Order: sequence, then structure tokens, then C-alpha cells
Amino acid sequence: MKKIYANATEALDGVLTDGMLIAAGGFGLCGIPELLLEAIKDSGAQDLTFASNNAGVDDFGIGILLQTKQVKKMISSYVGENAEFMRQYLAGELELEFNPQGTLAERMRAGGAGIPGFYTKTGVGTVIAEGKEHKDFNGETYIMEEGIFADLSIVKAWKADDTGNLIFRKTARNFNVPAATCGKICIAEVEEIVPRGSLDPDCIHLPGIYVHRLIQGDHEKRIEQRTTRKKEEA
Repeated sequence: MKKIYANATEALDGVLTDGMLIAAGGFGLCGIPELLLEAIKDSGAQDLTFASNNAGVDDFGIGILLQTKQVKKMISSYVGENAEFMRQYLAGELELEFNPQGTLAERMRAGGAGIPGFYTKTGVGTVIAEGKEHKDFNGETYIMEEGIFADLSIVKAWKADDTGNLIFRKTARNFNVPAATCGKICIAEVEEIVPRGSLDPDCIHLPGIYVHRLIQGDHEKRIEQRTTRKKEEA
């Protein structure tokens, strides 16, 4: 099975369609599949739903797809860094399904494990619980959340071999692993593809069986919030 493709556009060919539910890895701008997101923008695909911790910023990450009005719905936890997201939501142009951060991660993990639903205490007694099944366990109330089964997963890793085994670097591991597992098809972009057998099996974070297509590319890896200390005068 061919897994390595020349670029993001080629990797999405025959996979990307209008109306898809796409699970995207990353946290803020850390570990986001920036090359695949750019290729999705260029494709012109419409009416997309993204399950992602956040929506990037106005001109980077999923934010570039909001600018072109290609996203109809976000399933997210944190959306505080994107002015265009806020504008579209308040104007009724964008659907939003808020999830507590841990719940969103577990919904993706559950989908990847074939689990259709699970119970959690998170959100009980809040707007998050409205319309959801409630059930008591040992005197405590829980709400049921559904697993996310995405049409497509897009993730970004540090290294891969040609079979798709992935290693993520530091906090880029965050949502990428559960996002990768919950899609019918997973496309990963990486900084480096190394020869088969050169990765330590104990250091692989995601087995290649989950990865269907793979690209290598150069990444901007933009910093979302840069804070520096003022230079002290001598």
C-alpha cells in the first residue's frame, strides 16, 4: 500500500469532499497540520465540520478556512484567539458545539476505539449537559457523550518511517494521537521520513496501522503568543 505522497494536495486527492467531518490534531498553533489545512483551503471544499481543540488564529491554522467560509461547524474546546471565529459565531454564520477539553479528547479516543458513547461527570449541571442523557452511578450523576467518528483525520508529527509509524515532539503529541485514530482515513504530515527500522519501537507514539497517507514538508511552526522579557539596562 502506497503511503508516501509528494505533497498535501496529492495526499488529499480522492479523499477530500464537501460536507466532511474532519478531526484535526494540534493545540493552539502547536502541532497543527498546517500544510494540509492550506491544501484544504486551496481545494475549495465547502460545508466542512472540524473537530479540533481550537480554530487557530485569524490567518493561520483552521483560521484560514474561516476566512474563506469553508467551515460550517466547529466542535471545539477553546476558541478565544480568533476574532473572525467570534464574528461569524455571533453573526449566526458558524455553528459551534462546545466541548470541555478532556471530553473532546475522550470523544476522539472513543471513536478510535470503536466506542459509540461514554459517561462523564464533566459538564453536569451546565449548558453542556442540556439535551444529553443523564445516568447515576454510585450516587453520582453523569452525562453521556458520543464518540467522534470522523470522515478524515489530519495530524502533524515530527518523524515517521515509510510505514507510517509516528513520533510526535513534546506537546505536539496532545490532540494528534486521538485525532489520528478516530478518522476513517488518516493523513499525517511530518518533518522527516526516516528509513524503516530506524525508529525505536518503544518510542513510537502512533502505530502506522492508523496512518493511510503521509507527506513530508517544511513547516512554519508559528508561535501563537510570544512573550519576551524587557532588556535590563546595564
